[in-house]
Amino acid sequence: MMGLITAVGFVLLFACQALAGEHSAFARITVYWHGEGSGEHASWNGARLRDGHCAVDPKKIPYGSKVVFPDGACVAVDTGPDVVNRKAARSCGRNSAERNAIVIDRFFDTKQKALAWVKAHPHFMTVRILTSGTNRATKLVAAKKSKVVADDYC
Repeated sequence: MMGLITAVGFVLLFACQALAGEHSAFARITVYWHGEGSGEHASWNGARLRDGHCAVDPKKIPYGSKVVFPDGACVAVDTGPDVVNRKAARSCGRNSAERNAIVIDRFFDTKQKALAWVKAHPHFMTVRILTSGTNRATKLVAAKKSKVVADDYC
């Protein structure tokens, strides 16, 4: 009986998160870029990669979701074994929250852009995740992008 109650509790917990449409998550952010002979297509699903894409664990962040960072947003289109296994979080996390963080691998067109982003941002941060189908996602991303562009030129 206790096992049944526990199972129902977990199902309800995950169902509420899945239906929420928007939630926050603590994440270890890594970067990748076009490499020689790799990075032209997403290695796991064949989608063409471009700035504004990221790799995620699809069991935690569904493909097509928007991941909102402090300076913009990415669309979840790719995955990889190190992202799913949370290798970066487990290896460099200094406390249990960091070691248990999800990993998001942000794609950049060039190595220079990727390394500049890494220098300017912390390795761990809280991100907002907007699942597909939320109308607010497009508005939030557009507002964030216009603010970043305006701030860069002022």
